[in-house]
Amino acid sequence: MQNFSGKSKEEFVHGVFSSIAHRYDLLNTTLSFNRDKYWRRFAVEQTNIKSGAMALDVACGTGMLSIELAKIAFPTGRVIGLDFCENMLAKAVENIDKTKYKSSIELVQGNAMELPFEDNTFDCATIGFALRNVPDVEKCIDEMRRVVKPGGRVVSLELAKPSAPVFKQLYYLYFDRLVPLLGKMGVGKDGPYQWLPNSLKIFPHQSVVRDMFSRAGLKDAVYHELTGGIVAVHVGIK
Repeated sequence: MQNFSGKSKEEFVHGVFSSIAHRYDLLNTTLSFNRDKYWRRFAVEQTNIKSGAMALDVACGTGMLSIELAKIAFPTGRVIGLDFCENMLAKAVENIDKTKYKSSIELVQGNAMELPFEDNTFDCATIGFALRNVPDVEKCIDEMRRVVKPGGRVVSLELAKPSAPVFKQLYYLYFDRLVPLLGKMGVGKDGPYQWLPNSLKIFPHQSVVRDMFSRAGLKDAVYHELTGGIVAVHVGIK
């Protein structure tokens, strides 16, 4: 299992996502049994934003969560999707161009550790399936809190650690053995989808992440477990 800190993790993750960008959405939907769409809709509901809102999607990847945000903010609102990976942003452009929300979404290349925005800019900040990939989870949460307006929400959609007996064992069997195999078949190379189970193993339990939200100064920090606890949506209010 890879053991990273700081820059080395950032460089490794950049390489992983650069290599899978072209198949990322298809594999997400396939490996989640098409539940990823519901998870994103639920996460956006937790932002509590309305039409006309200003939203930030950190580590936006291929832009699917940004599009969900734009569905609410449209037509007068604005969504900024930020990612550090050029290949993922290129795929996001393709995805957004297929929707009617192109005028509402702006894509920015940047680092989640140093968000290039002023304090108190956004009505919400989201991050989808990326918090476990950043070099410093608490710093990322704090950056998201910084750029959100007072009363705004920080929302994370992320893989989680289910606890139900039997289901937990079956899930980890699928996640540890089958996901890397299916990922290899999907992208034509070994390695990138081995990072998926490995990254979850070293990522804190959802209750620990909730405590990180609280330590960052976010009020009423809670998490919602979805689909048997295989993903969690964390919410905190500035």
